[in-house]
Amino acid sequence: MIVSKFGGTSVGSSTNISKVIDIIAAKTDRTIVIVSAFGGITNLLIKASDAAVKGDKGYLSILDDIQEKHINIIEGLFDKASQVTCKVFILKHLNILKDTLNGVCLLNDLSDKSSAKIVSVGEIMSSFVLSEAMKHKGLKVELIDSRAFIETDSNYSNANIKYQETYSNIQKYFSSNDFNIVVAPGFIASNEEGEITTLGRGGSDFTAAIFASATNAEILEIWTDVSGMYTANPSLVDQAKPIDQITYQEAMELSHFGAKVIYPPTIQPVLDKKIPINIKNTLKPNEKGTLIIDKTVTKDSTVKGISHIENIALLTLEGNGMIGVPGISKRLFGSLFQENINVKFITQASSEHSICIAIDIADAEKAKKAVDKQFELEIIQHKVDPMIVETELAIIALVGDKMKSHQGISGKMFSCLGNNNVNIRAIAQGSTEKNISAVIAKKDVKKALNTLHADFFENQIRQINLFITGVGNVGGILLDQIKKQQKYILEHLHINMRVIGISNSRKMLFDENGIDLNSWSAQIENSKVEAGFEFFFKNVKELNLRNSVFIDNTANDILPSYYENYLKQSIAVIACNKIACSSDYKVYKNLKYLSRQYNAPFLFETNVGAGLPIIDTLQNLINSGDEITQIQAVLSGSLNFIFNNFNEEHSFYEVVQQAGIEGYTEPDPRIDLSGIDVMRKILILLRESGMEMELEEIKNRSFLPKSSSESKTVDDFIISLKEEKDHFETLRLNADKENCRLKYVAEYKDGKAEVGLQHIPKHHPFYNLDGKDNIVLFYTNRYKDQPLIIKGAGAGAEVTASGIFGDIIRTANK
Repeated sequence: MIVSKFGGTSVGSSTNISKVIDIIAAKTDRTIVIVSAFGGITNLLIKASDAAVKGDKGYLSILDDIQEKHINIIEGLFDKASQVTCKVFILKHLNILKDTLNGVCLLNDLSDKSSAKIVSVGEIMSSFVLSEAMKHKGLKVELIDSRAFIETDSNYSNANIKYQETYSNIQKYFSSNDFNIVVAPGFIASNEEGEITTLGRGGSDFTAAIFASATNAEILEIWTDVSGMYTANPSLVDQAKPIDQITYQEAMELSHFGAKVIYPPTIQPVLDKKIPINIKNTLKPNEKGTLIIDKTVTKDSTVKGISHIENIALLTLEGNGMIGVPGISKRLFGSLFQENINVKFITQASSEHSICIAIDIADAEKAKKAVDKQFELEIIQHKVDPMIVETELAIIALVGDKMKSHQGISGKMFSCLGNNNVNIRAIAQGSTEKNISAVIAKKDVKKALNTLHADFFENQIRQINLFITGVGNVGGILLDQIKKQQKYILEHLHINMRVIGISNSRKMLFDENGIDLNSWSAQIENSKVEAGFEFFFKNVKELNLRNSVFIDNTANDILPSYYENYLKQSIAVIACNKIACSSDYKVYKNLKYLSRQYNAPFLFETNVGAGLPIIDTLQNLINSGDEITQIQAVLSGSLNFIFNNFNEEHSFYEVVQQAGIEGYTEPDPRIDLSGIDVMRKILILLRESGMEMELEEIKNRSFLPKSSSESKTVDDFIISLKEEKDHFETLRLNADKENCRLKYVAEYKDGKAEVGLQHIPKHHPFYNLDGKDNIVLFYTNRYKDQPLIIKGAGAGAEVTASGIFGDIIRTANK
């Protein structure tokens, strides 16, 4: 014997009902088919009841909607000549329903008895139509009325089963009848007087479980619109997947915490007899679904699923007068019981100073009044504080029978949440260790679910969500590099890199599902959203995505002031912009502190040497216990390019112009030629070496003439370079006389740092530094005689973009 229950969505249209018939027709075993009302009908019946009791004649139009839906389904299932029987049946029961609702409207009274009579009509009509449709397709079917088999008390809206009588009725029928397919309406039953009662929430599942238990069925199938129970809510977690096998207890836990496939109290009859339950998808019947059994036999994840309940209020009762006083908990929960309030979550401090409970937010006000009244005397005496109510919360839970035999599950869970700035308000774990629950902010639910799902179910694939400001030269190339490498890093590094937000100086663009990098340029041009640093941050914060990374590809001197806002939200910051790390030391120090405090990486490898691993190498030296004693470096690829190409054939002015065209200098070349850029770079290296130093402490031996240094605009500066041709020629000729080359060098020794133009002789490592290359010589306690040398391209959009890309990978791996 198989019992197959089909929910409202499974019979929500003629197309779906045809699929149901195909599923039943393919079975060879004897089958009991339990059917819910057609999709949406029960809600319409409740809506009609509510309207009628208020005297609102709108219930008549609702009845018309109910009739139209049923007629449409009938016309979709039967040819014209075969529709009459079903249409007559439907119209007959809708007329009876109309009379009932007229009475409710006239009396302005809706008793539980009348309500049960009204809502039962949906299943009565759907079961008749389904059985007739099966017959029309040539199946031999018997329709039975569940009211004749399931006996209950007179609690009309949530009746209690009389199991002995009910099982006897069912067993007697099936022992004396040999129909291969039997159809019965779910949800409905009757009392001793033969009056209609209903089985409450999940009533059709309950009906199916009762028939399965009474007949000792081999399996109970619950057909719905999803392919089983999922590892998480698939509407919130794209990577959620169906669970192949799960135990009864795991299924109950997941269902309690929001998984809506089954309602735990209704499947108790099959649990008692350990009858397997198979959750299947009517629309995709060939998919495996989820098998719920007593003990699973597959080697699967320790954690079976992640679930959550929203719209939770956290109530806290605390006070010094609670410590060591017996009966406090009894009084607390007794007062809630008197108000019929269900408690979903409990935790108590071992000091007995406080008790926290979580309930539906709809009950919060009622609960506070009840508890404050119960402890009124203690509150007056200041032994207990008035109950504290916190709202806008949710419960998130990890579920799995095997968690109790594995260490570190709780630690991993809370570490994942903490790393993504998900604050935990309360924690609960039963001694069976099948469930670990935490109360978090409702706004963090999606991020928490995705974070936990990635860590427990997704084979260590880590999703990184990028928000990029500055998508011009360097930023545009970075986006192209990401597009090109996305597939590779997913397959080889297990990093799912998504660009969620981008901004230029005029507009910005966001897409929570990831911006299409094939058309990002056109998309941002067509965006209607004006750019703004504050608004960009607000959007990043409100999206609240796990593993978010903010990237600053600008040279803007205001944007770095927002870095601390991002870090405080546990959003990693990658800065191509040098301003933050070379401004006041306290600003730099604070950003490094916030990075540690909020576990949010703050990386800026491209601040020095573009894509060269200069800062990373320096940090490795310091972290391993080495100490920097001296630094010599050519840190400006722009200046190196300029002085390498400055000769008798090309004037200084011409070479500077060419450097700008090729993207080696900043838009304002004064930043490069004044030496300020190199000063910032050596300052950053010294700070990363552990030294407290300000920019003003670095000596700048400028090679620019006074007219250039005092230029007010970029245009004036460029003109001055042309006018001061002789000055620059003299610099070159003086170096030539000494068989030296001009290099702009940064140096640190004996606690002092300076930058300036130097004559570099042939034997020096800097002499053959070509093109736009950078070179750094680190002298340390370990590298005393022969320095550690890092050399390579130190300017250019592509190498800079690759350096930022490297920081993204480092962030993903942290």
